[in-house]
Amino acid sequence: MNDGSFTARVLGAVGDLPAADWDALTDGGNPFVSHAFLSALERSGSVGGRSGWTPLPIVVDRPGGGPVAALPAYLKDHSQGEYVFDHAWADAWHRAGGSYYPKLQIAVPFTPATGPRVLTQDPELAVPLLRAAETLCRDNGLSSAHATFIEPAQVPIFERAGWLLREDIQFHWENRGYASFDDFLGVLSSRKRKDLRKERARAQEDVEIRALIGTEIREEHWDAFWEFYQDTGARKWGRPYLTRQAFSLLGEAMADRMLMVLAFSAGEAVAGALNFIGRDALYGRYWGARIDKPFLHFELCYYQAIDAAIRLGLNRVEAGAQGGHKLARGYEPVRTVSAHYIVHDGLRAAIADYLAQERAGIARDQIWLDGRTPFRKAEAPAPGPVDR
Repeated sequence: MNDGSFTARVLGAVGDLPAADWDALTDGGNPFVSHAFLSALERSGSVGGRSGWTPLPIVVDRPGGGPVAALPAYLKDHSQGEYVFDHAWADAWHRAGGSYYPKLQIAVPFTPATGPRVLTQDPELAVPLLRAAETLCRDNGLSSAHATFIEPAQVPIFERAGWLLREDIQFHWENRGYASFDDFLGVLSSRKRKDLRKERARAQEDVEIRALIGTEIREEHWDAFWEFYQDTGARKWGRPYLTRQAFSLLGEAMADRMLMVLAFSAGEAVAGALNFIGRDALYGRYWGARIDKPFLHFELCYYQAIDAAIRLGLNRVEAGAQGGHKLARGYEPVRTVSAHYIVHDGLRAAIADYLAQERAGIARDQIWLDGRTPFRKAEAPAPGPVDR
């Protein structure tokens, strides 16, 4: 695409651009849109090949200059690893004689964490960049483009572009200036406070828990974590999304932005959780165990994450997709947003109607969940936080 003032081009990989050029388009606050993270997925074979995630980043260049805007985009021939489910849309379109795949996915693969999807330091280029994605779809027979887990500040960009908006609910922990985990416990109801203390005590019995950052994370730890991850991936998805090499590459490139929490028994790692550290958030991503120990999952994934966020001075913990069990552990319901461009007018109208009904249901769920947080009534936050 070329309108005389800028040119949009499609690359074969994020790794086709120098890291400095790609990272200059971001503010550096989100680890998942960094060149290090996205190129590690490419180099490790976690995307590309037969994964169904074909890298297709869209980059805008100024005439005679380098990139000034980009979309982390992928050609998809399925809807796996997205966490915003559109299988019903695909089925309906196929029944109507259409072809839903391939489609364009503007996202971080396998990562249900909020973040920027339009990468640019020039806000005037944001909507034109989305127009380039629309043109790519129309000119190449793609049914649609989907941007998932959009950070709140960028939702208006997609609204201005006229994309359909969809909402869902995640559970995030909010740091309201807590000095310690006990300080956080102090705002919970008495019964919930006792429950959490009992869970932590049970989880920590007969194991040693270590939180590792940076050079503390060694290849032996990645070997152990890979075993945990494979077990969880096989049970949840049928096969793990990331390859073993991905963890080593991520460890080499961005270990200082990763927090690995491991549980040891008799000197051997038996369970672990992996988090990524952003400027203002801790992102819980992967977990696994080779033992079945009550409450160990909650300890490694949720309570240790709260401890770390307080220690690191972070504003929140994003604990990933789904999981109503997080509610009782101080994680609050937060609405997340995705945006969708549908090429065919008829399909677009049908999906718009569907989303209007779905939003009403999400709003009802939000109200129900807000009434079941574990906070003391006098300490309860304002209802209905919207991550927009």
